[in-house]
Amino acid sequence: MPVRAVLFDLGGVVFDSPFAAIGEVESRHGVRLGVVNEVIARTGSGGAWARNERGELDPSGFEAAFDEELRDAGLPIRTCELMAAIHDAFRERPAMLEAIDRIRAAGLRVAAVTNNWVQASGGTLGEDVRSHFDVFIESAVVGMHKPDPAIYELALSELQVDADEAVFLDDIGRNLKSAAALGITTIKVVSEEQALGDLEALLGFGLRGEQ
Repeated sequence: MPVRAVLFDLGGVVFDSPFAAIGEVESRHGVRLGVVNEVIARTGSGGAWARNERGELDPSGFEAAFDEELRDAGLPIRTCELMAAIHDAFRERPAMLEAIDRIRAAGLRVAAVTNNWVQASGGTLGEDVRSHFDVFIESAVVGMHKPDPAIYELALSELQVDADEAVFLDDIGRNLKSAAALGITTIKVVSEEQALGDLEALLGFGLRGEQ
């Protein structure tokens, strides 16, 4: 089937990855890199991070709950420092936004499918790029988060396309795995250049520069 729609993760794809910011905080406190993500993975769907992404906690409730999980793991890191670092590092990638605009100009539909949260200042992380998308699916708004297949099914429904007509870009393997199980073509984003090259090969037209 021809591609009719492209789905984009935000953090690590359209924006710089939050993982680098988390790593900087870990380094600042002299703890092993990746340990915060291990806490998030270990606490799973019932943990503070997942509940925050589904919009089940307000910012103060999330801070208290995640602080407790970090303390239980023996970590000196505090949630407020971590979230401030992620916010400061969440910078747009202009080449990705240009590619999205070109995809839409070519007549294809484009969606954002992102795990995010409500910020203490109000609003959600990443909402500044909403105007670049036909459909904007935020976990904190819809009450479900990747890799739950239901969030991709919602995106496909709003885009009015079938799974085999869609491509999804994400930097996290488990998110891609559940999308692929639905029949969506997936691209793992390792770098901006690699991802755009892979997407151009699938779409058959250029997304960068004078192409």
